[in-house]
Amino acid sequence: MKKLILFASLLLSGALALAQPGSAVVRPVFHFPQPDVLFALWPDGAPTDNGLTGEERDFGNHVSNVTQPTLALFLPEKPNGLALLVCPGGGYVDVWDKTEGYANSKWFTDRGIVYAVLKYRLPNGHYEVPLDDVHEAMRLLWAHADEYGFRKLGIAGCSAGGHLASTAATHYAEPEQRPDFQILFYPVITMDPAYTHSGSGRNLLGQNPSKELVETYSNEKQVTPSTPPAFIMANSDDRVVPCENSLRYYEALRANGVSAALHIYPEGGHGWADHEDFAYRAAWMHDLEIWLSQQAE
Repeated sequence: MKKLILFASLLLSGALALAQPGSAVVRPVFHFPQPDVLFALWPDGAPTDNGLTGEERDFGNHVSNVTQPTLALFLPEKPNGLALLVCPGGGYVDVWDKTEGYANSKWFTDRGIVYAVLKYRLPNGHYEVPLDDVHEAMRLLWAHADEYGFRKLGIAGCSAGGHLASTAATHYAEPEQRPDFQILFYPVITMDPAYTHSGSGRNLLGQNPSKELVETYSNEKQVTPSTPPAFIMANSDDRVVPCENSLRYYEALRANGVSAALHIYPEGGHGWADHEDFAYRAAWMHDLEIWLSQQAE
């Protein structure tokens, strides 16, 4: 009991110290795998602007105010022919590049997959900006396909990053912009106010988007027979991004004859991509491994 009281006292005193006016802000120390290669996405300047100014803020496990996007690559020892471009979530106001990107890198590279985490520019109401970064990241990856040993490039995303990934899967203008497959973790899909994540919609489209813009970025309405195959995961008890987003997307894929796998687990909430204590972690990894092996064929 004395040890518990001492530990609680230390936690309290630390919290009070951080709260003191004028005291230095002490950020927690996080340990994530480090990339093998880090690219600046637009070294000569991006063609579009999100209107954000000031310095990027790095909190150790996520970043905000992103204006200088990067692409972090994790390379497998024995490539299996697949590469995956990962779009972390964050409500289009942050990018959780470490927890929803770096953290799972080893699982994918152990299976021979070139794993690339995109720290994309935040839209700030400029809806075209994140997708521009995705397309440039894909162009950059394809330029190194022979070097890194892949012939198929998929896209993945978590939460708002899932919206960005599904946007890339449904809004490509040229064949080289089309992902070969898509993996979506608890994704935002629709901009329908009844089911969307309101913050993601507001940060992407602005305060009062037109009905046409809302429909354009409701990705369940943009599915066609040429939309790439999908592996989708969500939880029934997700109160942040309702699983109806995943259900609607799956139904649209199925209606268009697109191969799709949908896994809805009974509990676990939101934001669990890197959680080792997520009850269905072994299940989603097992099912995804089988599905990925089929994409490699």
